[in-house]
Amino acid sequence: MTQSISPDDRPRVRLKPKTNARGLRHGFPWVYASDLVTDRRTRSLSAGALAVLEDENRAALGLVAVNPVSRIICRMLDADPAAVVDRDWFSARLRHALEMRERVYDAPFYRLVHAEADGLPGVVVDRFGDLAVVQPNAAWAETHLDLLTGALIAVTGVTTVLKNAGGRTRALEGLDETSAVLAGTAPDGPIPVPMNGATYMADVTGGQKTGLFFDQRPNHRFAAALSSGARVLDVFSHVGGFGLAALANGAGHALLVDGSAPALSLAELGARAGASADRLTTRQGDAFDVMTALRQEGAVFDVVICDPPAFAPSKQALDAGLRAYERVARLAAGLVAPGGYLGLCSCSHAADLARFRAACARGIGRAGRQGQLIHTGFAGPDHPQLPQLAESGYLKALFFRL
Repeated sequence: MTQSISPDDRPRVRLKPKTNARGLRHGFPWVYASDLVTDRRTRSLSAGALAVLEDENRAALGLVAVNPVSRIICRMLDADPAAVVDRDWFSARLRHALEMRERVYDAPFYRLVHAEADGLPGVVVDRFGDLAVVQPNAAWAETHLDLLTGALIAVTGVTTVLKNAGGRTRALEGLDETSAVLAGTAPDGPIPVPMNGATYMADVTGGQKTGLFFDQRPNHRFAAALSSGARVLDVFSHVGGFGLAALANGAGHALLVDGSAPALSLAELGARAGASADRLTTRQGDAFDVMTALRQEGAVFDVVICDPPAFAPSKQALDAGLRAYERVARLAAGLVAPGGYLGLCSCSHAADLARFRAACARGIGRAGRQGQLIHTGFAGPDHPQLPQLAESGYLKALFFRL
């Protein structure tokens, strides 16, 4: 259900005295609960309600979505406090996002909306040809999901829209975990996705996140360039991101390691689709255990890539996460042949580049190896960064020659 309150009748919420409003005026998209006057009227607003945000002097700063149960109590939607959030408003934002993706990519497989960085806070949309998967990870997006879906179909021409409710942040917004088909018909099997010469199989109804990680595309490409004729180890492989790209670009063999049997099955399907199944093997199990076992077996590889889940998803988890990244680097470095290459990745926004790089360097040193850092990679342009929001630049990929 969408909100029908006139802009003139919108509730108003106000920053606490001495709260710095400059960042909001210059593009920071969030207001934390500790910075907002949360009187009874504000606390009574429904999750996802639209309101005018004022500074302490009652000057309007813009139109925000309010969620009284969230630590991020306000998300900036529009600098115009009188903006009307209707289908045209969504269409304008989607057209702006689409125009850049169509310039950069030659096929409609990409992240179409990257939340705050594309002007739709908390909203993720991944496109798979004529199908789109939406993650409405903020209450306001859930409230306006019908308008977003209609605009998405009108702007892109997709015929199927799925809602994925598996995002970790939905619980923080007080939202449920119920996924749904919003338009069209859900596919009855994985969707083939062409990237970097390889074919990936995306399970858009039962896989991790929206079914595929588009963000690593440029890092897959860089690793593949190192892999001609190489023995490749892809750890935390999911559906074969680095391994399949390496095989498609001439790797001699790739071993994929992941804890998920369904993900490895999808990787095998992708290898068959790319005519490289004879050069692929998979090994299911805990990544740390498997790397330890490989070392005991005397295995060595020319290229080793580790792309683990977010070990430091929050500041509270930072220290433990950095220790985990260090351990990954130590175990992986011991499997790299002399003169070979090691790629280490982090999708933890709480672990910034400097801390992650230091953890990796410690791990490589603890393995008794020395490394040259030859490349630092980030997410592709379909995952733009909002300069004012560090969280939007979460992905780091470091490539070393050992």
